[in-house]
Amino acid sequence: MKTTNFIPSITVAVLLGLSAGVHLPASAVSTPTTEQAEPEKGPHNGRMLREGSFALELAIFETGVPPEFRVWLTDNKNPINPDDVELTVTLTRLGNVIDDIKFISQSDFLRGDMEIYEPHSFIVTVNASYQGKKYRWQYDNLEGRTKIEPAVADAMAIETAIAGSQKLHQTIPAYGQVWLPPSAHRTVFARFEGVITHLNVKLGDKVNKGQTLMTIESNESLNPYEIKSPIAGFVAKQMANSGEQTNNRELLVITDASQSVVKLAVYPSDYSKVSQGTLVSIKAEGSLVNIAGKVSFIEPKVRSDQARMVWVTLAQQAEPLLEGSFVKADIETASFEVPLAVKKIGLQSFRDFTVVYTKVADEYEVRMLELGRSDATWVEVLGGLPAGTEYVTENSYIIKADIEKSGASHDH
Repeated sequence: MKTTNFIPSITVAVLLGLSAGVHLPASAVSTPTTEQAEPEKGPHNGRMLREGSFALELAIFETGVPPEFRVWLTDNKNPINPDDVELTVTLTRLGNVIDDIKFISQSDFLRGDMEIYEPHSFIVTVNASYQGKKYRWQYDNLEGRTKIEPAVADAMAIETAIAGSQKLHQTIPAYGQVWLPPSAHRTVFARFEGVITHLNVKLGDKVNKGQTLMTIESNESLNPYEIKSPIAGFVAKQMANSGEQTNNRELLVITDASQSVVKLAVYPSDYSKVSQGTLVSIKAEGSLVNIAGKVSFIEPKVRSDQARMVWVTLAQQAEPLLEGSFVKADIETASFEVPLAVKKIGLQSFRDFTVVYTKVADEYEVRMLELGRSDATWVEVLGGLPAGTEYVTENSYIIKADIEKSGASHDH
């Protein structure tokens, strides 16, 4: 077990802040410190604690068992019967979390009665009693911890959130195009042949249902009559002008873009995951906006590349997607509530663990996580983090870099 003296250290943040033109308080800069001597190690690679002729070696043992404290005792370098010593160890963790460890005799050592869970970062207080004399030692054994002043954390845009329950949405990706069904287009003809006396709209104009599009004077009765728009939409095609004869031809095409459908290609490995009513999130190429939709139809055939075309009806939107636009979609395959989750953006690696960094006041410390299911944004936490913990989300890499620079390591 290696002891490291905790020195507030935010050099990485300071450098980033200076490069961005941010003025940081002078107290934010780490000051040079004297190199601390390595603590004495015993034959079991534990920390030696001595007073007079009495000595004990405190080590974290984790070979074949969960990490636990073991203690070997000597007097004048001679082994002591562990039954002759009363010993307790108190670990004070970040946030004033206290672990009180008692010991029982086993073979030639004392064995702690609880697991030393990660992180192994705490203030260690040792109390021993031998031959009527009491002994006490205290030292820091800190790892994965750093301290950053609030003003500096704000300047570095370090953001936090509270870990809690979350609804996860698992999805599969798909790609396709915007398409307008035949019902979105209406071709306008004249009921009676005649001359167009007034054309009230032009190509590209928006129209309402029932709006007058043109007035025609009948060739037979010479009476005028109006043609009104059968749907709301816009003038997609204009094939006639004022003063022209209708001549039994197409005059206008009105298109209702709000009826747009997205056609997505779904491949064989995902056939069983998609059904009518499945929720879909659509994003058009070049757009930052997600549009919600539902699967309304699955074509009963496959293309030459074995994809089935899935139709997605979109929610009403102020600006409909343009016909022919390429889109990327996330098709929801599962949705479920988990009791505890964190944002994936906050995850970092620490030794062999995936971690987040918790925040207590202006101190940050690593928390090793046991993870479960995930979606694009969230990951379920099965262990290592209590609900209600404040943890770093945005710019957690700054915390990681600062801790790595400080050299707070883990060595038993």
